[in-house]
Amino acid sequence: MSPRQHTRRAAVTGIGVVAPNGTSTDAFWKSTSEGVSVLDRITREGCEHLPLRVAGEVRSFEPASAVEERFLVQTDRFTHFAMAAADLALQDARIGRDAPDGSPFSLGVVTAAGSGGGEFGQRELQRLWGKGSRYVGPYQSIAWFYAASTGQISIRRGFKGPCSVVAADEAGGLDALAHAARAVARGTDVMLAGSTEAPLAPYSMVCQLGYDELSTESDPARAYRPFTSGACGFVPAEGGAMLVVEDESTARERGVPVRAVVAGHAATFTGASRWEQSREGLVQAIRGALDEAGCAPEEVDVVFADALGVPAADGAEAEALAQVLGAHGRRVPVTAPKTGTGRGYCAAPVLDSAAAVLAMEHGLIPPTPGVFDVCHDLDLVTGQARPAELRTALVLSRGLMGSNSALVLRRGA
Repeated sequence: MSPRQHTRRAAVTGIGVVAPNGTSTDAFWKSTSEGVSVLDRITREGCEHLPLRVAGEVRSFEPASAVEERFLVQTDRFTHFAMAAADLALQDARIGRDAPDGSPFSLGVVTAAGSGGGEFGQRELQRLWGKGSRYVGPYQSIAWFYAASTGQISIRRGFKGPCSVVAADEAGGLDALAHAARAVARGTDVMLAGSTEAPLAPYSMVCQLGYDELSTESDPARAYRPFTSGACGFVPAEGGAMLVVEDESTARERGVPVRAVVAGHAATFTGASRWEQSREGLVQAIRGALDEAGCAPEEVDVVFADALGVPAADGAEAEALAQVLGAHGRRVPVTAPKTGTGRGYCAAPVLDSAAAVLAMEHGLIPPTPGVFDVCHDLDLVTGQARPAELRTALVLSRGLMGSNSALVLRRGA
């Protein structure tokens, strides 16, 4: 690696959000900082009879107003979210169709996805079974694929740099951001990174019913309450976020604000649904991320928790924080704003990362909606947002199949 590459730091310069609580970054932050919960009964057609009753739906998104018709017919809802969020992030970072050096080979894309294009796939399979093969379109072969968003964003925007997809369970959302940061460190100018999900089609929801960790509570106010004695699992959500990650020095030369620096990351694996064992996996991931960031435990100013909502998993997370951060772990503010929007699989930690950047910018820790009776030794921010001087944020994520990931973000100067 050249000396120039050794000095390259990955900076977040753009954020694009399409979430249940807002289809822009400003709307998302307003709802998140105010602790608004948008969890509600599922309204999607064909889902009325399913035991999964509550979710975070994106209800104010019109695909036709955000994506050209020729791409709409080729893609699923999760890719519509991704393309719209990518546009918002690039606009935020003041990047057009060319990289700062004018080369499309200096622009890349990396996404993570868990559910893929279930709605598109279901529709095409229903046509196959109901009408015959002549009624199935050619895009059935690609629209359902978990790699579709990376492919369609790069095609639509003409980006020819490094493009990839992370398949690492829900924690892959953080891994995608880290992958982008490492691509920047190796010499790529700009990476679009993030995740969007659309798991609320009937077929996708039936597939999720095998998860023991899924909440089937019908009352939105009680359906997702991690770190409490009433924790009964998580509720799913759709939407997500895309972030622009670029070389910090290039961003400053362009006159673009450096919103945050991707300082450190690490990932581990502890096995599916082995939540007690996830403590050690999280410990190693947190330590690895802090080491890479050159960050002492006492420097962490806020933790965005994974917050699964399963008692064993919540306990393991609280214990992991106490083990790594020591006495500081009992004092550092912890938050889980996803309790107001739902847990959007791979998209959840990306939304948390976006919220962490915004929290550091505004000096405000968003609360954990719907949670008041905390039964773990955590300083969980509840009720109202908490003003704080924030320089370093730790974002955590775990997947149902056993992945663990930790990301350290530093405030931009």
